[in-house]
Amino acid sequence: MAQTMPNSGPGYAKRPDHRVDLEPGPHHVQVIFNGEVIADSMAAVTVNESTYPPVHYVPLADVRQDVLRASDHTSYCPFKGRANYWSLDVGGKRAENAVWAYNEPYDEVAELKGKVAFYPSQVDQILID
Repeated sequence: MAQTMPNSGPGYAKRPDHRVDLEPGPHHVQVIFNGEVIADSMAAVTVNESTYPPVHYVPLADVRQDVLRASDHTSYCPFKGRANYWSLDVGGKRAENAVWAYNEPYDEVAELKGKVAFYPSQVDQILID
């Protein structure tokens, strides 16, 4: 009999074929917004989720805190948990809700705690080496 995790995502029971695979680095990830590097990390985790494009999560400690503006926006994923958002503000340019994190991720993706991701359409570039 399979053991249930105490904080398991409900999506896994309903859709066991849905994949959320975490691939730890080392990946060098840089995020550029309004011409400035706002994140630079060698400790990124790449999430490959079913049919979605890969998403690179970087430790919050590797993101410039001075460009983040907390947002009231949230969203929910039955596989990862509740996401909190930040907007970016660099040199007078703002991107609303461009950054998100799962502060209390489900057990299956616990490695995402303390890491953030960026919407590629909201930043200039996400560079991966």
